[in-house]
Amino acid sequence: MKIFFIISLSAIFCLINISCSEDRQEAVIEDAKQEILEAEKDFAELCRKDGIAKAFYSYADDSARILLKDKLITGKDNIRKHYLAPGYDNATLVWSPDFVDASSSGDIGYTYGKYLFTTNDSAGNITEEEGIFHTVWKKQVNGQWKFVWDN
Repeated sequence: MKIFFIISLSAIFCLINISCSEDRQEAVIEDAKQEILEAEKDFAELCRKDGIAKAFYSYADDSARILLKDKLITGKDNIRKHYLAPGYDNATLVWSPDFVDASSSGDIGYTYGKYLFTTNDSAGNITEEEGIFHTVWKKQVNGQWKFVWDN
């Protein structure tokens, strides 16, 4: 009888521990998702305020990659150089995520949504391109979120 009581008590403690562990994991995921959404919002605001090159440089991981049509740009510095090229000085990029998710460890996540890229050439012609973006985010050692992949 005593052994049955000890086994039953042990089983109850295990179930409680598993339940609490799942709750903690969900909290980690939800916290990461909120942090990623905040990073997306701040990234988009910096892009609007200070331009594409500065925003992408500020939010890129050192090893970030961007896929633009059929061109892969690798590395934070190369991303900045790309967006400093002529044609981007009068361009604007606006986006908003429609979806966010994060890993159970809370250190990797992704977003996707719609963007609008607008250019204004020297003759005053405005061109707009709408599309879907997909960004993969990685939490840095200092707690900041930087993107490692964008297209």
